[in-house]
Amino acid sequence: MSALGTRTRLGYSLGSFATGAFGTVPGLLLLPYLTDTMAVPAALAGAIVLLPKAWDVLFNPVAGRISDGVLRKHGSRRPFLLVGGLVLAACFAALFAGPGLGSTAADAGYVVVVFFVCATAFAFFQVPFNALPAELTEDYHERTRLTTWRIGVLALAILVSGAVAPAIASGLGGTTGYRVMGVFVGVLIALGAVAVYAGTRGAPVGRLREPTPGWRELLRTMRSWRAFRWLLAVYFLQALGVATLLAGVNYVARYVLGDPDLQSMLFAGFVGPALLVMPVWDRIGRSGGKLTGFRVSSVLLAGALGALAFSPMMAIPAVFVFVAIAGVGYAGIQVFPLAILPDLISAEEERTGATRAGITAGVWTAAETLGLAVGPGLFGLVLAVGGYVSSGQAAATQPDSAVTAIALGFSVLPAVFVALALPLLRRSVLGDRRPERDTGAAAGGGGA
Repeated sequence: MSALGTRTRLGYSLGSFATGAFGTVPGLLLLPYLTDTMAVPAALAGAIVLLPKAWDVLFNPVAGRISDGVLRKHGSRRPFLLVGGLVLAACFAALFAGPGLGSTAADAGYVVVVFFVCATAFAFFQVPFNALPAELTEDYHERTRLTTWRIGVLALAILVSGAVAPAIASGLGGTTGYRVMGVFVGVLIALGAVAVYAGTRGAPVGRLREPTPGWRELLRTMRSWRAFRWLLAVYFLQALGVATLLAGVNYVARYVLGDPDLQSMLFAGFVGPALLVMPVWDRIGRSGGKLTGFRVSSVLLAGALGALAFSPMMAIPAVFVFVAIAGVGYAGIQVFPLAILPDLISAEEERTGATRAGITAGVWTAAETLGLAVGPGLFGLVLAVGGYVSSGQAAATQPDSAVTAIALGFSVLPAVFVALALPLLRRSVLGDRRPERDTGAAAGGGGA
């Protein structure tokens, strides 16, 4: 198996409408929905955003093991994509359709329960989705191409959901705005699930090996699989940084830039460049190596985020310039780890003779989910430390300390997480199966 057809690349990539919408909108809107519509205190709201996703950290590996077993028995993971995606779509619409139970505690409890169900359904969609690239092709560079297609569609999905959803919520206002927004995003998720299920019909499924016999053997694999551990650590730190950044967009627009209507423009300015630079990152990955591209994009993102620490003193056009530069770096840190992951899975499956794609995708997705959940939680703590005033009215006046906390939580905090991952980007993350260009590019990067 080598080059994939356009139908398979596009069909697989369209699943990113489900992952992009669910991975983005709760991080953007669930925290302000809780603090500024339900009047939930900021620290508690951050915990509410975190806890259901923390469940996924435990459950995603289980979903991966179930997926591996179904693959071996029935020859396909695709049914998970359809069922998990449709259940997620329905539950997402319910998440922002709070019934108004008469108290803040009851309403917050409703959000927690529904978010738990959303997180479980998402695990059954995303884990098989992340496992598929290792089975669709064994070609090293075709995996980079498939990933650039996927991230290109992901950028479009994030742009549509992340820009339109806040516009709907703020345009209609109050609980009505959030309810309509929830239905809109739920439809996007459902369309993505149906598209990837239909688009991967007849696609290659790789070699059907036996699933991992037991958890002890799996734990032994993870302990000895150094390349995967390094890559996972990098991806977690950077996911944490991006999630913290996205959690701050709503607050930066309102209280730092002084115009809530800029929220959608800020988001579009961050994600939009990814649609333009995907061919560039693909070319860099092919010519200079995946590791080189990963390093360059990480430095670009961290530097631009650090500069945004001065956003309260910048003219608005200057803020958007640095947001766009950060978006270019963001595109790269999405492409390269997901292009490296299937290489590591293939090498490990050859070494062990057992299926590893599902369970590995489960562990990977758990780390990503934890990062995406902890980010808004950390931002909620930053708001609390800054003295942010939660209110049932979104226009509550904030002290200067809260505005400063918003600016720093949006810029310096995510920049630190992205920068902390840089020393981990060494040649160990490529494993043993890499072409000469990546070996040479990594030679100066230090050993593990």
